Amino acid sequence: MLETLQSMLADRTTSVTWLFIGIILLSYLLEDLAIVTAAVLASQGNMPIAWALMGIFIGIATGDLALYGLGRSGRRLRCVRLKVLKMPYFHTVKQGFETHMLLNLFMIRFVPGLRTVGFTLSGFLALPVGLFFGAVIVATALWSGVVFGIIFIFGQQTWLVATQYQWLLIPFALLGLFGVNRLIKKTYLKGVNK
Repeated sequence: MLETLQSMLADRTTSVTWLFIGIILLSYLLEDLAIVTAAVLASQGNMPIAWALMGIFIGIATGDLALYGLGRSGRRLRCVRLKVLKMPYFHTVKQGFETHMLLNLFMIRFVPGLRTVGFTLSGFLALPVGLFFGAVIVATALWSGVVFGIIFIFGQQTWLVATQYQWLLIPFALLGLFGVNRLIKKTYLKGVNK
């Protein structure tokens, strides 16, 4: 199966449209994997850079808006409202969102594990959708641009292009990204707990 995937990606006749749709769908499951995969595909010439970046961006932005919408619709369910309002730290978190909304939305993008809860809570708190989407777009552009750029540049190195194991860049990049994410999370949470 791995050889089939590798030969399909090496085949230049694979439809860019299908790769584009695949990147969008992959971003709904694992955003970082979608960014790494798109960068590798673009660095190998299997997908234009603009299409790869657009696929990442559309997938991540629509996924974040869906989480916001989920939180917003949760406000209408009485059982959800009661459960959330009775949570021990709800009022502290709400106050934090209201006083430092842009900073919190921006940091949620970079701290792994906070995206689903943070963006759903943003909808539940009925943060202004324009402000939410603006902060998410800027943070997504920064995060995706940096990660994509690093992987793309590394993926175009001559010694890597000449090998048959180019696909190994994806798991190694993910491991590196996982390490960076853990470091960011640990550093952020240490700063919050002080």
